[in-house]
Parts: sequence; structure tokens; C-alpha cells
Amino acid sequence: MKMKNSIVLFLAMALTMPVLAQSTATPHVGKRQAAQQKRIAEGVQSGDLTPKETVRLEMREAKIQADKKAAKADGVVTVAERAKLQSEQNRASRKIYNKKHN
Repeated sequence: MKMKNSIVLFLAMALTMPVLAQSTATPHVGKRQAAQQKRIAEGVQSGDLTPKETVRLEMREAKIQADKKAAKADGVVTVAERAKLQSEQNRASRKIYNKKHN
């Protein structure tokens, strides 16, 4: 009986550890932020973005970073927080595209 309880406890821990480890992870958000920063830098280098446009895009990226930090602050990034971050990044991506192609 004691062995059975130990096995059940071990399995329960093994199944919850990956969930706990990923609860504050936001790898997709980080990758998109890096890609968007690269797109902004390319726009500056090519002259497609004016200094004023660049400042506004960078402020938008800073807000996303602050929201990501706030989402992680309590130790758990909820589905709603992930959806909000994704929505913000989608909007930022469209703005980058529009500003580079105007």
C-alpha cells in the first residue's frame, strides 16, 4: 500500500512539474518581440520609418514588455493574459507594417 501511494505521488508530481515550470513562461511572446524589434530596426535602417514613427513603435513595444512583466508578476500567466499579449502583438505588428509601407 505504501509503495502504491508513493507511485501515485511520484506520478502526480511528474505530471504537474512541467505545468508549473511553464506557468510563467512566455517564449512565443519573447520571440515575437525580438522579431518585431528587428523589423523596426530594419525600417529605421532603410529609411522607411521616420524618427517619430520609430518612437511610437518603440513605446508600443515597451508597453507589451511591461504587460508581459505584469502578467508574470504573480507567478502565473493566465490564458486571458496570454490572449491580451498576443492581441497587443498583433496590433503592433500591423502598425509596424503600415508605418513601413506608407
